[in-house]
Amino acid sequence: MSASILVVEDEPAIQELVSFSCASSGFKVRRAESVGAAQEAIRSELPDLVILDWMLPDRGGIDLLRDLRAQERTRALPVIMLTAKSAETDRIAGLDAGADDYVVKPFSPRELVSRVRAVFRRRAPQHSGETLTYGPLTIDPVKHEVRVDERPLRMGLAEFKLLKFMLGQPDRVFSRAQLLDGVWGDHVFIEERTVDVHVLRLRKALAPAGAQGLIQTVRGLGYRLSMRDET
Repeated sequence: MSASILVVEDEPAIQELVSFSCASSGFKVRRAESVGAAQEAIRSELPDLVILDWMLPDRGGIDLLRDLRAQERTRALPVIMLTAKSAETDRIAGLDAGADDYVVKPFSPRELVSRVRAVFRRRAPQHSGETLTYGPLTIDPVKHEVRVDERPLRMGLAEFKLLKFMLGQPDRVFSRAQLLDGVWGDHVFIEERTVDVHVLRLRKALAPAGAQGLIQTVRGLGYRLSMRDET
């Protein structure tokens, strides 16, 4: 499943350019032309990253950024400011407000996509589109391939997405609710026990390569992908 980007920009030509560049690079793109429209889009479905203009018709984009950082649901949402405000004080204000990167107009579409990938590598490597490796395990998100010690493995799409998400932050313990939100999205209503079913299927898919032990149950907390001794 492609990472989703919300483009918040009120100038139609720039909105189209940014959206086309991101979509051509394999990302799922949604658009909003104001802070109000962006808030509605985020409420309905949390994106994986926001590209945010500063000067919008209803409120300043930096106000939206501050709102996002103040809320638990969106506190960790990666945000790239894309704006004509090029003064050093503006850059500092944007970064201090919580922007992950700051791109000044006019901009290179290729550079913008490169910066998107760089933010994903830092904040959410499972969305960067690049090959992920942990110990003997390798995932190619573009080709949807999983290998253990170069041995290809087959698995369902849900199990692939679950493995990719966990591989983005190896050794971290995820609750069932966090896995549901991260893999299926917080706009999808699925019972937490569904996670247990997919974890079981994922272990079975890894078993032919003897790698089922990488998916560990942390009693009372959830699951993690790890080469450490199981808790």
